Amino acid sequence: MRNFRNLEIWQLGMDLLVMTYQLTEKLPSSEQFGLRHQLRKCGVSIPSNIAEGCSRKSNKEFKRFLEIALGSAFEMETQFLGAQRIGFYEPDELSEAFELIDKEQQKINSFMSRL
Repeated sequence: MRNFRNLEIWQLGMDLLVMTYQLTEKLPSSEQFGLRHQLRKCGVSIPSNIAEGCSRKSNKEFKRFLEIALGSAFEMETQFLGAQRIGFYEPDELSEAFELIDKEQQKINSFMSRL
């Protein structure tokens, strides 16, 4: 069993979770059950799936949870892009989020290839 707290991908996932909650506070109340909810689900899903995968005995099982976390990162990116296109965010408001999402995607991919 791995200690998920020591994994950089989990730590980045936690940073994304916090950032997502902060950014979604700026969404209009009409998005409470739309983009806000979906983005927050992704924010929680990334580190949660990494942590759950650490409890698995085989690398194959662990990799499956990493794939889910990676999928959530791509889903999050898509939703932020959509929110930006709709006009909820200015382009510069999400630049740090996009950089962190990209870094997380790359790190998860790299980690999976080493399993």
